[in-house]
Formats: sequence, C-alpha cells, structure tokens
Amino acid sequence: MKIAVFASGTGSNFQAIIDAVSAGELAVEIGLLVCDKQEAKAIERAANHGIPTFVFSPKSYPSKEAFETDILEQLKAHSIDWIFLAGYMRLIGNVLLGSYTGRIVNIHPSLLPSFPGKDAIGQALQAGVKLTGVTIHYVDEGMDTGPVIAQEAVRIDESDTRESLQRKIQATEHRLYIQTIGNLLTGARA
Repeated sequence: MKIAVFASGTGSNFQAIIDAVSAGELAVEIGLLVCDKQEAKAIERAANHGIPTFVFSPKSYPSKEAFETDILEQLKAHSIDWIFLAGYMRLIGNVLLGSYTGRIVNIHPSLLPSFPGKDAIGQALQAGVKLTGVTIHYVDEGMDTGPVIAQEAVRIDESDTRESLQRKIQATEHRLYIQTIGNLLTGARA
C-alpha cells in the first residue's frame, strides 16, 4: 500500500507518519509528498527520508483543475493508493475527488463541525469553549465537511495559551492520525 501526504507547512503530522512507518507501526510506504509552498519545512522532512516530492505553485497554473491534473499524474506515476492531508491548506477539487473517491482523508484541529477552516485553535480560544479536539474525516468538496472517521476531545485549561493548546492538540493529532491511518489501511474500524 502506498500513500501520498499533502502538506503546506511545517509537516508535524507528516513527520509523525514518517516516524510511524520507520518504527513499523504503519505497514505502508510513503510514496509522495505533495506541497504547494516552496518554503515549507515538510519538503525538508521528505528530503531527509528519501521521500519523492511534487512541489508546485498554484499561481503558475490557469486553474485548480490544471494543477490537480498535474498532481493526479504524479499520484499515478507513484502508484498512490490513498491521500492523507496533513496541514494542506487548499480545498480538494473535482479532479482529485473523482479519482480518489473515499480515499482522501484530512485531519483538523477541532471537534468538527465546530471551528472549521483556518485557525481552529484561535477560534476555540476566542469562543471561550472548555473542550476542543481533533477530527479525522473523509474529504469532500466542502471545507472540513466530509464524514467523520474519528474524533478525540482536548480540554482547554484556563492557563492555556495558543502555544500550549497547540502542543496538546498536536500530541493528540500525531497519535490519533497514526491509529486511524492504520485502521483504514487494514480495513479495521477506525
């Protein structure tokens, strides 16, 4: 089984997947990193582990369909079975959704449907809620609207700052994403 990881930034969840594969916790090959930011740390992480990358600049394409067509060609060339988003900050369009129906998964730092989109941690802090969390869901055409696969709550303490809450959420993300990916790829219930 070969997976592609899509990332736009530091790639901490990407690194958690790399570490789980290296440790034998996930019986999968990371066949490709797809990244839309030339300066993303995720690219360095891929290079450090010999993972092929496809880095593109969306602005250099006439449309989303055009860059997704190039991505699709890369996915096919690397025989990718599943796509896992790890901080990829773009909506997936029809080209990829049509070719990977039910095989594109995202992780989001809130208990969806609460706080979709960007800065979910900031949204939770601003709302003053006592619980937030992590959601892993199938990707559809909406923003963080696909069917939920797994969720886990994270308590927000009065002393939490944006940074401390982000660390708590990331610790949960790294564990829950690995477990969920393993379950999806082996056919076990998430």
